[in-house]
Amino acid sequence: MVIAFALLELTVDSGDQMAIEKFPIIWGVLAMLLLFAIAIEVVSESLKSIMFRGLSPEAQDRYLANEEVRKENQFAGLKRLYGKLKGSKPIEDEGEIVLDHNYDGIKELDNKLPPWWVYGFYVTIVFAVIYLARYHIFDGVTSSEEYEIEMEEARLAVEEYKRTAKDLVDVNTVELLTEEADLAAGKVIFDGKCAVCHKNDGGGGIGPNLTDKYWILGGGIKNVFNTISEGGRDGKGMVSWKSELKPAEMAQVGSYILSLQGTTPAEPKAPEGDIWVDPDAPSPAEEVMETVVDSTAAEAEITMAGN
Repeated sequence: MVIAFALLELTVDSGDQMAIEKFPIIWGVLAMLLLFAIAIEVVSESLKSIMFRGLSPEAQDRYLANEEVRKENQFAGLKRLYGKLKGSKPIEDEGEIVLDHNYDGIKELDNKLPPWWVYGFYVTIVFAVIYLARYHIFDGVTSSEEYEIEMEEARLAVEEYKRTAKDLVDVNTVELLTEEADLAAGKVIFDGKCAVCHKNDGGGGIGPNLTDKYWILGGGIKNVFNTISEGGRDGKGMVSWKSELKPAEMAQVGSYILSLQGTTPAEPKAPEGDIWVDPDAPSPAEEVMETVVDSTAAEAEITMAGN
């Protein structure tokens, strides 16, 4: 049965699946083999029994004696190896290792420790010496450092997975997409689902103008993504698109909408909502300070180069 199973797994082309999973008929083949093997055993034992009963009593005794010898010699090598690993005396030789202790007729044998136990103990001593030298003398990587390394590897693996698995995007992790392919995909979605209310150029129709700085529910990729996903204002806003668009698609169309900022539509609708200011963007004072610092640094470099 084992050989048949292995041969079927090796010879049947099942791709990444096990052959027995992809082709359930293999279960039937193995079942037939099992029934065939049982039938052979039954027939064999029946023939043996018939032939044994046909022997004379003397021949039967000789057969039984030969069977006893065969059973005793069966696995003789393994039995000898087991005896050596035990390291104990045979029962007939135990008189040689009886100690003088006698407690109510109970005597003690001075058996040696099993060799496997002794050798295992020696291995632990060698391991302890190597471990001591590796981690306490030569400053090997400690368990806490190994933990930090594995955590960093896991973090990088998660980041790589998130980078390739775009549909894991949500309102907290979405980022503005700038690749031409993403914006082109966003335009296709916009023309098919959004232009009917916002017009193809984003100038606004039933829906608001998407090219100005005014937003009803907030600008920026996170707010736009959330509006696309959850819908607009109750009763008068647009519907939720999360049941029809994947997260990656909502990120693409949201990024395309933001790329329309500052463009000039043919018939722009009047502004609605409030001017939205990115809370993460630097204030004018901070921008001025950064400009002054950059200019000062540049002048210092020029002076040093002149000197």
